[in-house]
Amino acid sequence: MASRVASGLLRRRAGAVMPYLSFLSPMHSISFYNFGNPSLQFSSSVLTVVLLIFLQTLGLLRSYAHVRSYNSQLSALVSATSECSNLPRRCYYLPNPSPYQVWSRSFASDNGDKFEAVVPFMGESVTDGTLANFLKKPGDRVEADEPIAQIETDKVTIDVASPEAGVIEKLIASEGDTVTPGTKVAIISKSAQPAETHVAPSEEATSKESSPPKVEDKPKVEEKAPKVDPPKMQAPKPTAPSKTSPSEPQLPPKERERRVPMPRLRKRIANRLKDSQNTFAMLSTFNEVDMTNLMKLRSDYKDEFVTKHGVKLGLMSCFVKAAVSALQNQPIVNAVIDGDDIIYRDYVDISVAVGTSKGLVVPVIRDADTMNFADIEKGINNLAKKATEGALSIDDMAGGTFTISNGGVYGSLLSTPIINPPQSSILGMHSIVQRPVVVNGDILARPMMYLALTYDHRLIDGREAVFFLRRIKDVVEDPRRLLLDI
Repeated sequence: MASRVASGLLRRRAGAVMPYLSFLSPMHSISFYNFGNPSLQFSSSVLTVVLLIFLQTLGLLRSYAHVRSYNSQLSALVSATSECSNLPRRCYYLPNPSPYQVWSRSFASDNGDKFEAVVPFMGESVTDGTLANFLKKPGDRVEADEPIAQIETDKVTIDVASPEAGVIEKLIASEGDTVTPGTKVAIISKSAQPAETHVAPSEEATSKESSPPKVEDKPKVEEKAPKVDPPKMQAPKPTAPSKTSPSEPQLPPKERERRVPMPRLRKRIANRLKDSQNTFAMLSTFNEVDMTNLMKLRSDYKDEFVTKHGVKLGLMSCFVKAAVSALQNQPIVNAVIDGDDIIYRDYVDISVAVGTSKGLVVPVIRDADTMNFADIEKGINNLAKKATEGALSIDDMAGGTFTISNGGVYGSLLSTPIINPPQSSILGMHSIVQRPVVVNGDILARPMMYLALTYDHRLIDGREAVFFLRRIKDVVEDPRRLLLDI
């Protein structure tokens, strides 16, 4: 009988017990002495029941019912080991589950009808977030994996999805709350029916019926009105106010101001930029590039490029390739300071700054040094689309060894971009403008672009910065150098 009860509890509570078993796992074993007395030898099923009841009594099992581990051997929660077979005691070992646990779908409650939607795992570096808004309200019908709320973190926006189909019975959290992985957001019922929409008109009708009697209160106000007339001391001469500030009552400052909470993403951007300013010895170096040959190359082959690769040929992929060549030519620009050491990276992960309605995000094109133009264009388009839709993940923005920011798409002529920590440098692209330049002694109008390299002067000297920009200038003005690697 005890084994049957234990197996039933294991099926329902296995996922919830795993975090606490992982807490006990540093001991690696729990030993129960029998002192040679068979009556004191407990079966593993009984011990499991005792452990589950103990955790339930403490209230821990209920609050962590939504946790599940990647450990596939959930059935072996308590098992004996052969190592203790020769000892005068019985040893019961708790398996050590995977330390990496996922906050995902919630588990059903005891009656099987109601279940909870909880905040999912948000990434190793993300500990909390802000409940930005609810996408559903109590009484709404939701399907399995349908988003019901959005969590705004320092980096991305994460959806809280319903683990199963049902009707939202109650919203537990509130918009603006700071939540962590596992926080309960809503209670969903399988058997409840969606809220009826025809109730609202009846409420409006009752409100309209109850509103007319309020008009009868007016005579009471009119009776009190004559009583206010007797005081005659309210007659000061308003000579001074009319002469000093006649315009102040017309436009109060408060009517022209709005105070709103700063979004978490903007806070994160502000903190990182300030940290960058306080950490790095930033210096910017400039150069200009003649875009004639690169624009002609793009114009000549853009149709064939689309036909073969299914993606348009843009200028950003060309500058990514140019930056890769320059970083390989000047490895110090791709390096970073770590304490008293310098870490040289023999790979190139390019971060591309993308502006969104919520702020600036910097997704990463990984292993750009191994990609061709088509792969880079596809990667840029994919990341830009995800950024616009707010679908970037933590992995999309993690890492990066060098950043490219294109302010030219907004019409910027010249700027000094700020380093994206913990990187050591950033390249700023700007708008292409027809300017008069001297070519072989002749003054010609050419499409010119200013380039800016901001770098950490603690690590990179001006010489390396100038050589870096010169390399980009050379390969952009003569793209054949990329093919010949010269």
